[in-house]
This record gives sequence, C-alpha cells and structure tokens, in this order.
Amino acid sequence: MFKEFITSFFENFFLIYAVSIFSMYLWLAIVSAKELIRNFYHAKNANYDAIISSPFAPMITVIAPAFNESLTIVENIKALLALYYPSFEIIIINDGSTDNTLEKAIEAFDLEKVTYVVDYKIPCEEIRGIYKSRKKAFNNLTVIDKYNGGKADALNSGINIAKGDYFISIDVDSIIDPYALQKMIKPFMEETDRKVIATGGVIGIANSCKIVDGQVLNIEVPDKLLPRFQVIEYNRAFLMGRLAWSRLDGLLLISGALGLFDKEVVIACGGYYTKTVGEDMELVVRMRKYMAKKKIKYKVGYVPDPLCWTEVPSSLKVLGSQRNRWTRGTIDTLFLHWNIFFNRKYGFMGMVSHPFWVFFEWLAPIVELVGIIYFLVIAILGEPNWPFFYIMLFFVYFFSITFSTYAILYDVLAYNRYKQKRMIIKLILTAWLEPIIFHPLVLFWAIRGNFDYFILRKKVWGNMSRVGFGKKK
Repeated sequence: MFKEFITSFFENFFLIYAVSIFSMYLWLAIVSAKELIRNFYHAKNANYDAIISSPFAPMITVIAPAFNESLTIVENIKALLALYYPSFEIIIINDGSTDNTLEKAIEAFDLEKVTYVVDYKIPCEEIRGIYKSRKKAFNNLTVIDKYNGGKADALNSGINIAKGDYFISIDVDSIIDPYALQKMIKPFMEETDRKVIATGGVIGIANSCKIVDGQVLNIEVPDKLLPRFQVIEYNRAFLMGRLAWSRLDGLLLISGALGLFDKEVVIACGGYYTKTVGEDMELVVRMRKYMAKKKIKYKVGYVPDPLCWTEVPSSLKVLGSQRNRWTRGTIDTLFLHWNIFFNRKYGFMGMVSHPFWVFFEWLAPIVELVGIIYFLVIAILGEPNWPFFYIMLFFVYFFSITFSTYAILYDVLAYNRYKQKRMIIKLILTAWLEPIIFHPLVLFWAIRGNFDYFILRKKVWGNMSRVGFGKKK
C-alpha cells in the first residue's frame, strides 16, 4: 500500500510538473510570436535616421571590460569605433590582464597615459592609469588600466568616468552591430508615460562566421556541434523567452554581452554587485526593485534584433565552466532578492517572473535529477511503470524538438540570418540531437553548479578562453 502511494505521488508530481513547465513555455512562445510580428511591422516604419540627425539624441557611453583578451581586443575596438551614432564614447577597461591586452591596444591606437581625476561614485579597485589616443580619429576612445577586480568591478570603474547619461555594457570579445546604439536607445526616446531603465538585444553566435576588421561579413552555422547546439539554445532564449518576458513586463535578465542602462538609476542602486557571478541579472532585478520602492513607473525594454555577435565555447571544459557560473549566478540573484517571491508589491515581477525562475529555471534540473533517480530505483526494484515512462519520454522529447524548431522558424521569418537551405537543415537536425546529446550535459553542469554553490560555496568566475575571431572554432 505504501509503495503504491509513493509511486502514485511521484508519477503525479512529475506529470503535473512537466505539464506546468511545458504550458508556461507554450504561453511564452505564443506571446513572443505576437510580439515578434508587432516588432516586425514596427521596424518597417521606424525612422532610425531621425535619431542620427536629432540634436536630442542623448550621449551614450560604451563600456567594455577586458581581461586577457589579446586575441580579439584590436578587432573589437575597431568594431566599436565604427558604431553609427551621433554622440558616443568608448571606454575599454583592462582589468588587470596578465597577457598583452593593454600593450596591443596601446600600439594599435597610439595611446598615451593622461592625467585624469576619477570620481569614485561607485567603489571599485584602484585605477592605475587612463589612456587616450594621440590621433584625433580616436578621440572618443578611452582605455582604463586597473587592478583586477572582476567584470562587475571593471564595469563600475567605467561607470565612474562615463560622460553619457546612458551606458551600454558589452563583452569586449563580442562584435556589436554598427546600428546597435540607435536601435537600443529608441525605446528610451519613445516612452512617454514610463521611465525606461534598461534595454537588451538579441545575441548572435559568431563561431565560423567570416569577420574582417570587427565586422561580420558572412553569417554561417557553426561547423562544430557544440556551438551549433548553442545557436538553438540562444534562439529559444532570446527570440522566444526574453521577448515574451519583455512584453509581459517581467524581464529579469539582460545579457552581459549587450545591455543599455540609465546611468543615473544604476548609480542610485550602487552599481554592479561585485560579490556575485551573475552581476547582469542581479543588477536588473535590483534596478526593478528600486523603481518599485520609489513607486516610479518604469520599463525594461527589449529590442528583438541581432545586435551583437559573440564567440561561444567550443570545448566541453569551457562551456561547463560557463554553465556552472550561470547556475550559481541565477541561484545567487534569486536568494539575494528572495523578498520578491510572490510579493504583490513588486507586481508581475513578484507574482510571476521571480517564481517562474525559482520553479522552472533553478529547480527544473533538480526535479529532473530526482526523476531519473526515482526511475532507476523502481527499475532496480523491478516495478517500473513502463507505459508512464515511455509516454513521458515521448512527451518531453517531442515538445523539446518542436519548441526548438519553432525557435529556428522565428529566426528565419524575422531575420533570415541563415540564408541557405543547408544551414536550416543543419540546425533542424541539430535540434533533433540536442535532447539526446546536449541536454544531459546541461543538466550535469546545472547540478554541479548547485553543488558548488550550496556545498562548496564556490564564488570564482571560471575561465573563458578564446580562439579568436576569424579563426576556425
């Protein structure tokens, strides 16, 4: 009798959980599809040239931390200098690199050390020197050399000397679209009844793409399987997930690779939190809490355009380190702001967004692991419910490939980035392989991240080695 009760409890729990999570993702897919259509027609009528010619276009500071980025530093600074916007400055932060990142930048852009008084509005590690170019063509380029303090600390140092009312934080290993600034500032300039505090954009994967002088000339599907899995994953996250959450006013995360922020609000919130590895998500949540407490109407926007291209890990070791960090960063943010959980004071964020991340982002790998252990135990005991197992397996696999295929379709219809049929076929085949090959790895790294966070109390960032743009990945 007890065995039957336990079996019935677990089977009902897993079934309800699976239906709940798939229903939520289906709902997000429908919302994102409607928003994608709305943005498609809106973009057709958008006049971005008006922003370029407008005397009211606000100044934007581009902040890019760099730690041991000698392989890509010159190309990426060139890409930033080519941005198409009337008033912007670029701040590169050499965060205590142990390679020749700074030396390469000095040589390529003819930099010299200048006298500069820094107002430390936000605490950060000591700045050793500030460099400006002798050439007038690079007069909007500033390079900070500072003691190592991590990415969040480096961003805070950039905010301290930023002249713009808005700043955009990017990964220096990323390639930003030349028109990214005018597209990302548009939500700030359009909104009249709410204060836009931040906007994010779609991140594309640059592995195997042809890149010359910091510009993506030819978009390709990655040759290697591991980055190709991440193309599918990024499409789901950016085109179906974050787009929907933005529409619902529940977006909690703007990718650290590309985000535009209101500098005044960020400084009022205390800048990036340096004691977490999930500084990008934590800042957005803290900014939203700040606005809610001040009872100021606000919005976190999202631009569903591929505005940034980044090199993703192509080795299991580096990718595992990244996913471990993502897991720990998510847990850290959820617990640092646990008072949001089902708190009506924080509106949709408190009642839906935060609980969703708790139940379906953080706990999903743990529930899945428990399900695997449960099945192994009853299989060993010789009493498995094979019909239930096969139905659940088919249900999960079918939903996974359907969801991924729709994400590919969204990308094709909205942007047509991958123009050749062979690319689409390759991605669809990858979507069929993902649940079998890639998902178990992601599950393992997520569980390891939980173990490292709760048991080992691990706080380090982890290594992200680069191959370098224009090289085979």
